[in-house]
Amino acid sequence: MAFTMHSHSGQFCPGHAVDQLEDIIQHAISLGFKTMGLSEHMPRYEEQDLYPEERHDPQASLRALPPRHNAYLVEAQRLQQKYNSQIQILIGFEAEFIRPSFAPLVKELTLPACVDYFIGSVHHVHSIPIDYDSAMFEAAVQAAGGSEERLYEDYYDLQHEMLLALKPRIVGHFDLIRLKSQDPGRDVRQWKGVWERVLRNLKLVKEQGGWLELNTAALRKGLEEPYPCRAIAEEWIKMGGEFTMSDDSHGIAQVSTNYAGGLSYLESLGVKNLWTFERQPQPGADGSAKATLSDKAVPIEAFREHFKL
Repeated sequence: MAFTMHSHSGQFCPGHAVDQLEDIIQHAISLGFKTMGLSEHMPRYEEQDLYPEERHDPQASLRALPPRHNAYLVEAQRLQQKYNSQIQILIGFEAEFIRPSFAPLVKELTLPACVDYFIGSVHHVHSIPIDYDSAMFEAAVQAAGGSEERLYEDYYDLQHEMLLALKPRIVGHFDLIRLKSQDPGRDVRQWKGVWERVLRNLKLVKEQGGWLELNTAALRKGLEEPYPCRAIAEEWIKMGGEFTMSDDSHGIAQVSTNYAGGLSYLESLGVKNLWTFERQPQPGADGSAKATLSDKAVPIEAFREHFKL
């Protein structure tokens, strides 16, 4: 019963990921995955939001993004049908919330009948990417007033705005802000203002019926703990919060990376189940109506049993 709810391909995320989407799905099937959530990044619409590799011809880069997203939805539906007997494919996208004006853009992208879900993520603070490289992270620190503590506060405030505006069922890499920080293993409970914001946001996610993803990309990138870190995960569990599972893969080589460590981490926290969606297309539907999604608990032991580690 292995799955991931967060994945990217080089086909629809060039420069950021590698490999064709179909090849990635075939690899997931070979590993024993039973569900795969596709979550390519949503388009960005302003030149200031382009990454360095997209700025050689900014207008061309911007023009390419919306058609690429539409092409992704078409291909995802083809693959969903082609591999229906081997794996459940959920079609989603990873939402950006660079600033509050992204909220209506995200909502519009959820409208097509083929879109099952989206991941609510924050990758930018003060419109600066905080997970791209150390130089950009430092620029974000300076934009926040010169301290990492204040940047953390600003990150969680923007995340709070995102949660209020979008109410995502899945919250992406809850504490991504620590990736490029000077001390990613820092106990943020020592920062009173930061910790208050963390607890506020966790409470809101729980009230909205959302899940946190246990995102193993943090381990792949050299951190000692997945997202979210232990202190945050413990508070989430105290609130009765649930986890889904994500490798946040950006190509074939990263599918299931560090899943063994992620599962052991969850077990050390006392987590028994992971959660995903079960998709039921509308009877006789011609693709014009959204499928029905139901929440499905997957025991961790079943995840391990069916996953070819």
